[in-house]
Amino acid sequence: MKIKDLYIDFFLSKGHKKLNSAPIIPENDPTCLFNTAGMQPLVPYLMGQPHPLGTRLTNFQKCFRLTDLDAIGDTTHHTFFEMLGNWSLGDYFKKESISWSFEFLTTKLNIPVEKLAVTVFKGNDVVPADEESANIWMSLGIPKERIAFLGVEDNWWSLGGGVGPCGPDTEIFYWRSEEEAPVVFDPKDERWVEIWNNVFTQYNGNEDGTVTPLTKKNVDTGMGVERITAVLEGVDDNYKTSIFKDAIAKIEEVAHASYEDETKTRAMRIIADHIRAIVIIAGDDAGIKPSNTDQGYILRRLIRRTIRYAKQLDIDINSDWDIEIANIFINQYQEYYPELERNQDVIRNVLSTEKKKFNRTLEKGLREFEKITSKLSETKIDAVNAFHLYDTYGFPIELTEELAQEKNLTVDIEGFYQKFKEHQEKSRMGSAQKFKGGLSGDSEMDIKYHTATHLLNAALKRVLGDHVHQKGSNITPERMRFDFSHDSKLTPEQKEAVENLVNEWIQEAIPVTHFETTKQEAIDMHAEAQFIEKYGDTVTVYKIGDVSLEICGGPHVENTKELGHFKIKKEEASSAGVRRIKAILTEE
Repeated sequence: MKIKDLYIDFFLSKGHKKLNSAPIIPENDPTCLFNTAGMQPLVPYLMGQPHPLGTRLTNFQKCFRLTDLDAIGDTTHHTFFEMLGNWSLGDYFKKESISWSFEFLTTKLNIPVEKLAVTVFKGNDVVPADEESANIWMSLGIPKERIAFLGVEDNWWSLGGGVGPCGPDTEIFYWRSEEEAPVVFDPKDERWVEIWNNVFTQYNGNEDGTVTPLTKKNVDTGMGVERITAVLEGVDDNYKTSIFKDAIAKIEEVAHASYEDETKTRAMRIIADHIRAIVIIAGDDAGIKPSNTDQGYILRRLIRRTIRYAKQLDIDINSDWDIEIANIFINQYQEYYPELERNQDVIRNVLSTEKKKFNRTLEKGLREFEKITSKLSETKIDAVNAFHLYDTYGFPIELTEELAQEKNLTVDIEGFYQKFKEHQEKSRMGSAQKFKGGLSGDSEMDIKYHTATHLLNAALKRVLGDHVHQKGSNITPERMRFDFSHDSKLTPEQKEAVENLVNEWIQEAIPVTHFETTKQEAIDMHAEAQFIEKYGDTVTVYKIGDVSLEICGGPHVENTKELGHFKIKKEEASSAGVRRIKAILTEE
């Protein structure tokens, strides 16, 4: 029986009710992008709200954390992970919680008592030592020498700021070594690995630093699936467990390399971890798509990071290598998370689409990065170059940081954000000036429609071909009119494809940036321009991510998300070889 099933069945036998895993995106909590712990969806009930299933609950929960991103690639850290949990909402307390944890580990998982040790709260000036938990452990057979009393930083749980429900916890450790476990438990010995945490919320933290005993005491426990699986399978590397075995094998196949090659191991772990997380996030019913904001930004970052490490392994990134790995995780997890089966095509499409977008700029950006770093006279990439990589090649500052770290370089982060702020200010000032190059007004809607012509032009090129060029436009606060080179009427399918592309780019919340350069340099960059001859030697080029690059006079919105919803109202002939589209923007 699989660990999740074994755990749930055990606590069902103790009178608990099973909860389904909450979505990876928190419900009714805009302060958090993802659920980061098993208890997070249950906070209202731990705070006193009655739960419809009663006072004894158990489940396994999808969790995601980005705080340890730099650590991904070692043997234990993950972005997505699963937590096994059981809860008492004013029902049983320490004796039952500790006893059942011990029973499950020693009788259901057959872990020898001599390989277990625990920590408990040592107390402070406000709360006494948790002798109750220590005595319960000793009554179960844990020797006194295997119980360590630790302080607030290790064995105390509270809400942010320390105000509200709080209390001691006890953590269970497993001896992960072939050597015999020492008689005395030393929590600093890394051969002891934490596998379970039992939190006892028995106090209310007051603003003055004191605590008051709660009349309704709760228990919140958690055990990581990945870590306990490694323990049970006798490995010290989570990526060698059955959870990742098939994915790692597929990565070895497409990379034509061995996981045991230490020069390849870290990249393989990152790819396996990230694609598993991508499957869970993109497969959630919340419908998260790669974008430049919130959860969408995290999803995009994971995909782009995966592609970069695939390139390090010389994987053919234009093949379906990522889809093949994703399929492994979809098949593996859909038994427990049926939304993955429902949304499997969505997952594959997200990977495929984002990969194509990123591939268009990654190669150029990496070459530019190498060019920049080869000319450095110091060990820091300055703000100008960092912003250049962001503005021109779509490199998030985090990607530049990662690349720099690999070369033992640093990045002027503070300077980068100052440059970013200056850019925003310039954009706002530009928007306050009346456009002299085809825009009839400078109202908010005029500016939105003008920006939308850039997206429309790019979408028409993608759908119809590179022969498409702007031939004219007319904008009012009510609508836009756009003329373009094309010699036949658009089919309904073509109009729908164009419309969908524009709206996709709007939803992605792409920053609209600009820079000055010479006319010739803009031409060499293949910047789009209507009536190139009317411009002077110095031109302004407006850039919308990797979607559009046009010589233009402005003004424009700062981000595509400001545009709302794009709708084609009419498509018709304008003159010989020229078609005309009339379109509107709505708030839908």
